[in-house]
Amino acid sequence: MSSVSPTALVAAAPTIFRQGLLALFRQRWPQALLTLTADATQLADLITYRIFRVVVLDDALPGLSLPNLLARLQQVRPGQRLVVLTNPRRTTTPNCLGGWPGTRLQLSRQAPPAALAATLGPWLVPAPDNEPPPARTRRPDLASSFSARELEVLRLVVDDLCNEEIAARLYISVRTVESHRRMLLQKAGTRTLVGLAARAVREGWVA
Repeated sequence: MSSVSPTALVAAAPTIFRQGLLALFRQRWPQALLTLTADATQLADLITYRIFRVVVLDDALPGLSLPNLLARLQQVRPGQRLVVLTNPRRTTTPNCLGGWPGTRLQLSRQAPPAALAATLGPWLVPAPDNEPPPARTRRPDLASSFSARELEVLRLVVDDLCNEEIAARLYISVRTVESHRRMLLQKAGTRTLVGLAARAVREGWVA
């Protein structure tokens, strides 16, 4: 598996507008490694656990809370470069971006491709070979916050067992299983069992 960090995160709904963004990247920066998301709830984790040269964010993304995202950026990656593509008729975004000159830029969604390319270009130039890579933010060791019983339940959730099967396997009540699952979702910061299982495997919480 490649250890090269992704070049850019593009956060936009799968529309013709996003297709235009991707076409611009393919034309101007064909070697760029892109991460795509249309899920606003994934943004905080993505910027926490991965390093991007630039984040391109469509502020029309459903479910997006730009003030909350900026607060998270300031907390975990204050130097993260961010370009927010805005609707010119909206007036809330400029007030949100005023505190980070040089790393937070706003551009109209109606701007021509050449303008967007000129904005992104300086941020997409690879760092010199002698420049040390940016320090990675240490991932919180969430697994250590799980109890032994919660980890047992988590392993069985990953194995796709239902509540009744987990209860029978561990000799506990279904209500206790439900309680453990709620606590696992809360600690992992996920909203669904599918998301919980995926993160558990990705983070190595279970074998």
